[in-house]
Order: sequence, then structure tokens, then C-alpha cells
Amino acid sequence: MNEFSIICRILGSLYNRQPQDPLLVPLFTLLREGKLQQHWPLEQDELLTRLQENSDPQALAADYNALFVGSDCKVPPFGSHWDNGPQESEIRGFLQNRGMPLGDSPADHIGALLLAASWLEDQSEADESQAQITLFDQYLLPWVGQFLGKVEAHASTAFYRTLAALSREAIQAMRDELEEEGEV
Repeated sequence: MNEFSIICRILGSLYNRQPQDPLLVPLFTLLREGKLQQHWPLEQDELLTRLQENSDPQALAADYNALFVGSDCKVPPFGSHWDNGPQESEIRGFLQNRGMPLGDSPADHIGALLLAASWLEDQSEADESQAQITLFDQYLLPWVGQFLGKVEAHASTAFYRTLAALSREAIQAMRDELEEEGEV
């Protein structure tokens, strides 16, 4: 797993799962112990330190639910809920055509899209770079800036405000990297 994949997997998991989910225990342990920085490929130490200082999963549960869960959530995590966002069926079709196994959960969830970017990177056949560019340009970038801005505005915890800022920088850095790979 390379750096691009690791970033997408970590960010995707933090958006895709409740903070108290048992599958996130190892990730929150790395965060609390300050060990995520040594594996994080981007220069975002200040943001990672802020995450570390605010990474108690139990304290984050109410904020996660208010932000992302249910029909009356403050910030819908699904691209299809945003004006510039893609339809869930478009993303599902795109990922199925790439051979990605999909479950029943919506494919247009911010976490699912980041995990899909990780999956595409891990497949890394010759044409996957173009698939990643398509994923970013058509299905993620048109709405993710507005989504992250709303997370920053509505989060009641420093963790989710910081995660939004970290995500914005990381997503842009990864898209820039895809652009550079395309020019080689």
C-alpha cells in the first residue's frame, strides 16, 4: 500500500465509520499516541497534532451523528445531496466497471469515495491513474469543498473541524499528484 492509498484509507475510514466503531480502535490508538505523523506522507503536522489532542472516540460520537447520520443531519455525506454532486448510480456504475466489489451501502458517501480511491490505487494497473482522475474530477471534487466547508462550520468538536481542513489539503495534494503522474 503506497502513501496515496494510506491517506485515502485513513480519511475514508474516519468519515465512513462511527468514531466508536471497533474497526477504528487501531487508528484512534495511533492518533492518540502521536504515531500517525510518522506514517503520514504530507506535511500536515500541525493538523495531525490537533487531531491527536481531540481524538477521544466517545466524545466524538455525538458530533459524528449530528453531522453525518440521519435524514436531519447537518452535513449530508452523500455526493447526491449536493448541487454539484454526482448521482449514486453513476458512481456505482463507474466503480463496478472498474471491478470494485460493492456492498449495499451508498457509493456516493464521502468515506466510500475515498476508500474507492484507495482501492483504485491498490489495483494500480496502467489505466487506474486515469480512473482515479475521473473519480476525483467527476465524483469528488465538484462537491467536496462545499461539504468540507459545512463540516468546519457545523462541527461541535475540534476533531471534525480539523479533519475537514486536513482532508481539504490532502485531497488537493493527491489530485495534484495525479496531475503530475499524468504528465510523465
